[in-house]
Amino acid sequence: MLDWSHNTYYQRLLLRHLPRPCRRVLDVGCGTGAFAARLAQRVEHVDAVDRSAPMIEQARRHTPDTVTCVLADVLVDPLPGRDYDAIVSITALHHMPLEAALEVLGAVLRPGGVLAAVVLPRRDLRREWPVELAAAVGHRLLGVVFLVTGLLRGGHPCAKEHHTRTGMPVLIDAPLTTRQAAQVAAAVLPGARVRRLLFWRYLLLWEKPRDACPTPSPGPGHPRG
Repeated sequence: MLDWSHNTYYQRLLLRHLPRPCRRVLDVGCGTGAFAARLAQRVEHVDAVDRSAPMIEQARRHTPDTVTCVLADVLVDPLPGRDYDAIVSITALHHMPLEAALEVLGAVLRPGGVLAAVVLPRRDLRREWPVELAAAVGHRLLGVVFLVTGLLRGGHPCAKEHHTRTGMPVLIDAPLTTRQAAQVAAAVLPGARVRRLLFWRYLLLWEKPRDACPTPSPGPGHPRG
């Protein structure tokens, strides 16, 4: 009863990093489309991609017409657009080689655009034991708060659905620690920042230099539906 979704909790954090103006956004690893639908309330158009066919089918049912849901692997398939104002991702980048993913995503971001991703790190108790301890305590405390809020208001703000119902892939141990991810990000995207978040995630942020060269077209897009 005290469990809750860290992914939903950190959606608001990514929304705060959207640039202004922000018209077109790419959501990488969109899952069932919950965050893409929330993004659609803020921007003109969202391209939501996922390499899982069941996830995309659910996302198409749960998102408005301003969201284009695309079955695609960002490391293999053409992306539906380029020159995005923002690229966002929640717990998807640890399912792919980070260096390769950042190269692809950095190329389709417009100059001045923002890449913001919440990613699962590999456990690093030697360096991060204080935040791990604080997370374990804070998770239960916020669980109580969310439970009470749900009872009073009739809805849980960060309700968690079990992966057996949603079909979301589960990764037991991520490939990179926060420190290792920071090293990779800085090498691929100079100026990228990585910081550990409290609840078993890290935040990766990068603003593409405004004097960066325009990116070539990634090819034809994919239709919705």
